[in-house]
Amino acid sequence: MVSQVLEPDADLDALDLVDEVLDGQDGRRARVLECTFTACSLDDVRLDHARLVDTVWDGVRAGSVSLASATWQDGRWTGCRLGAVQAYGSTLTRLEVRGGKIDYLNLRDADLVDVTLADVVVEELDLGGARVRRLVLDGCRVRRLDLTGTTLTEVDLRGLTGLQEVDGVAGLRGARITSAQLLDLAPILADHLGVVVD
Repeated sequence: MVSQVLEPDADLDALDLVDEVLDGQDGRRARVLECTFTACSLDDVRLDHARLVDTVWDGVRAGSVSLASATWQDGRWTGCRLGAVQAYGSTLTRLEVRGGKIDYLNLRDADLVDVTLADVVVEELDLGGARVRRLVLDGCRVRRLDLTGTTLTEVDLRGLTGLQEVDGVAGLRGARITSAQLLDLAPILADHLGVVVD
């Protein structure tokens, strides 16, 4: 069903949306409180500068969605299939992302506090310049990770697998990893330090 739900500066309170097609809708600066989006299509939706509180995405799909400079507090994404998520400059607090797949999660210059990614596949996770406190990756596959200029505090990456590329390896400072992960990262760390291994 196609419905016009989002519009700039909208106030959405306690909506339960199921199988709605919201493609291309503009919800910039919207206030979204205690809403649930189940199996909805959000392709090319804009939620820049929006404030989302106690809001859930369950089985949401989108080729691209923009959350630039948005605030998401006390929410959950479950089983979503997302292409490019442009959430640079956003503030994510007590957000859980569980299951599903994200091609590109852009969290550059974002603020993350108490965020968990569990059993999700992320092709590219961009945390460049982000300030991250208490992030947990549990059972996650991430192919490329960008930590250029990132500040990590109490970050647990022990549940991270599949890592093939790391940019800004110095940004790992403050992260907790396993000894096996350390071995996998050894060539990248040696290159960063200018160490020649023969």
